[in-house]
Amino acid sequence: MSVHQVSSVPFSIQNLSTKITRRSANFHPSIWGDHFLSYASNSMEMDHDKLALVQKLKEEIRRMLMVPVEVHTKKLEFIDAIQRLGVSYHFEKEIDNVLQQIYVSETDNHDLYYVALRFRVLRQQCYKISCDVFNKFVDKEGKFKNSLTTDVQGMLSLYEASHLRIHGENELNEALAFTTSHLKSIVTQLNPHLAAQKQHQKELSEISRWWKDLEFSKKLPFERDRVVECYFWSMGVYFEPVYYMARRIMTKVTAMISTMDDIYDVYGTLEELELFTDAVECWDTAAIDELPEYMKHAFRALLDVYAEIEEKMVSEGRSYRVFYAREAMKNQIRAYFHEAKWCHEQYIPTMEEYMSIALVSSAFPILVLTSLVGMDDIVTKETFEWLFRDPKMVKVSAVIGRLMNDIVSHKFEQNRDHVASAVECYMKQHGSTEQEAVIEFHKQVADAWKDINEACLYPSSFPMKILTRVVNLARVSDVIYKDEDGYTHAEVVLKDYIASLFIDPVQI
Repeated sequence: MSVHQVSSVPFSIQNLSTKITRRSANFHPSIWGDHFLSYASNSMEMDHDKLALVQKLKEEIRRMLMVPVEVHTKKLEFIDAIQRLGVSYHFEKEIDNVLQQIYVSETDNHDLYYVALRFRVLRQQCYKISCDVFNKFVDKEGKFKNSLTTDVQGMLSLYEASHLRIHGENELNEALAFTTSHLKSIVTQLNPHLAAQKQHQKELSEISRWWKDLEFSKKLPFERDRVVECYFWSMGVYFEPVYYMARRIMTKVTAMISTMDDIYDVYGTLEELELFTDAVECWDTAAIDELPEYMKHAFRALLDVYAEIEEKMVSEGRSYRVFYAREAMKNQIRAYFHEAKWCHEQYIPTMEEYMSIALVSSAFPILVLTSLVGMDDIVTKETFEWLFRDPKMVKVSAVIGRLMNDIVSHKFEQNRDHVASAVECYMKQHGSTEQEAVIEFHKQVADAWKDINEACLYPSSFPMKILTRVVNLARVSDVIYKDEDGYTHAEVVLKDYIASLFIDPVQI
């Protein structure tokens, strides 16, 4: 995940007091205001009776999981429901035991719903289950039988299973195309209504208070004010209560990455950006004096965030993690500066040149690493060393985020002075149209998902709790950049998701 050291620009720094014409992206302000500050007073404590009820319910679920059954459909549905509700972390051992029994059990079941459900749940748990189980549903020509189209439940189950395909599984490629074409005409809504726990509201309130106290909306008015969206991003990586500190760390770092992105991408001059890049390389408060006023606030806040991380890591005996966290941020800043020079020179790189920098500037590598900083001892020094070797799983996940982002955002960005995106780079290098570039990128994204699915199968390089952070980050990218740059234009895509998670009451 490293970026080559960026050399200094070959000219002297001019008098920064001279009036400078700034770029502007006209980002809309935060749509949330101070809404989430009110959650600070919400009590997270449960009285004795509620605690006793929760424990009783947990024991009841454990009992239901371990009850032997001859028909596995209900047990798989139960496990699937527990996982979708986000409470499966309470029952990991029990679920693993049940799925191991189901995996070794022979089945001649010809029900599409059951076969697809079994395949998906097992593969989600990293079992190497063969896609040959779907052969019974295809005709002599290798096409899925038209008679299946009347089985809506089975078609939905097959559709979900097809997203866990890996390279070479042509049956599942066909399954995705088959189910998609037929379900479009009958499925009107697939998104469930979600609701939050009070703990997440309290966390969001604390994060919102920290962000408001920074006064970035006044001191850096050009940036995207998206701290609530940053917390949503972290929630997509891990929602479990045990990961409270990890979410706090990741949200603050994500907010700082967003600020750095806007400084380099929107507001800063090349001379100023060289100063800021050098300051980050030094990582010393003494460098603040050399910066323009608006950069002083950003740099001081950046150092404060990492000082908080260091204090926490030292108290837990994990101080080694701070080095990797800082180096990841330095890599991020180097990539931003590299792109700023391309923009200044109006240089359109080849796709190979572009991706070597853009995969880092996508922020995916630093977000993966940061997501692990606040986790427990399952994360080791070897884990961080692995990340700095640019593992394929992280690289292809970054491809998903980078290309999906560029596809939906390049037109908005190219309306101002902005570095070329993957779309412009591909069009120039291959003499193609925009549509041809987008088609190619969608293919690369689909291939990247196959690589991710394959990397998660047993035996894997690292525990699934670690690999899940990579997978979840890719999933968040899919949510945010599927049809629009949902982070930049938060009022279009993320508003309803955030409201359903943290504001709207649960619909019973």
